[in-house]
Amino acid sequence: DESEGVRFRFGIKGGGCSGLSYSLGFEYDINQELDTLDEINDIPVVLFNQDIPIIEGTKIDFKQNMMGGGFTINNPNAVMSCGCGSSFRTEETVGAPEKC
Repeated sequence: DESEGVRFRFGIKGGGCSGLSYSLGFEYDINQELDTLDEINDIPVVLFNQDIPIIEGTKIDFKQNMMGGGFTINNPNAVMSCGCGSSFRTEETVGAPEKC
């Protein structure tokens, strides 16, 4: 079964109009030196160790509405976000802003 051993990966990457953007995906391989494996609400989640201080306390939810569905991300460390909703900035990590 292909889904066996798959985990949810959540992190950040540079870019977006505010300097940083979120990264969501699936992970089959874990690097013991660079990653942390956690279980949140019975879901195995892989995090890059370097991203943990920036995303600590973040809540991810899936919302469905008449326009479709999508993830909403509430990061208490974000001090600024872009109108597109997928880019943010923290006090410690400014990043290089781009256009939305």
